[in-house]
Amino acid sequence: MADSTINPNLPQSAPTRTSPLHPQVRIRRLVWKMAIATLALMAVGSATRVMNAGLACPDWPLCYGQLAPMQQMNLQVFLEWFHRLDASLIGVMAIALAGLCFWHRRDLPAWLPWAALGALMLIVVQGMLGGLTVTQLLRFDIVTAHLGTALLFFTLLLVIGVLLTPYRGTGTTGALPWVGLAATILVYLQSLLGGLVASRWAAHQCFGLAELCQVMNTHLVGVVPPTLATFLLVGMAWRTPALHAALRRLANIAGILVLLQILLGIATFRLHLQVETLTVSHQTVGAALLGTLVCFTVLALRDRREVELAPPSIVEEF
Repeated sequence: MADSTINPNLPQSAPTRTSPLHPQVRIRRLVWKMAIATLALMAVGSATRVMNAGLACPDWPLCYGQLAPMQQMNLQVFLEWFHRLDASLIGVMAIALAGLCFWHRRDLPAWLPWAALGALMLIVVQGMLGGLTVTQLLRFDIVTAHLGTALLFFTLLLVIGVLLTPYRGTGTTGALPWVGLAATILVYLQSLLGGLVASRWAAHQCFGLAELCQVMNTHLVGVVPPTLATFLLVGMAWRTPALHAALRRLANIAGILVLLQILLGIATFRLHLQVETLTVSHQTVGAALLGTLVCFTVLALRDRREVELAPPSIVEEF
């Protein structure tokens, strides 16, 4: 009977890219966890702002000179403290992501270590903006830049995660990638406008200052372009019968989110930000809409690129 034991002196086959042991699989899982944590971080950050807890910890990076100020702890201090804690954990994960990507760079796509380094740089900038937010007493331009950088970091994580996810396209996307890209950019810009409205409390003070009314009205008018672009994306997806199921699902989710976002925006405006849960939901759904459009656009671009690079015989089979 042959010996069934494995000889350690013989070379063993490396794990494939679909194996849980492959570095790419482990990195992909880490990236998706970071993306979820970032979405939660933005929701907590929104709650911190609407609860007037942005300066609940008067110093930075500690809170009342401590890692955990138990004696001063109340709801506002907890929100600000937890927001910093979540941000710190994501920072540690970003360092781990960059380290893993450079350590295993020979087994990974050439672009991945640089993308991980870009994510790490964004989280460093985000941390600096977070500190300035406190030391500059919630200056509206810094608060808006803080949100914009968080959305860019969230977007980059989603791009990395989608590019690392196994996918085989159908070659039927047509102009959908460009419509998706336009909708993504418009939603990002509208999110920045929303952040500016929130950081300047324009919905509260619009009736008193013409400048803040202009900020508020710009945000209200700015709803139209991203809404039309998203609805166009959904309509085109419905009219593409052979579209990949994942793309169709993402388009449907984007349509639902934009409708929900409009309803939340109307309720938030009517109540002048008086209901904190509505305001937090409005900003969180906006970030989720942006993330959905990013995932759709990257997948659609992958679909288009795979068909362009495929041999003619393969294209004809589709």
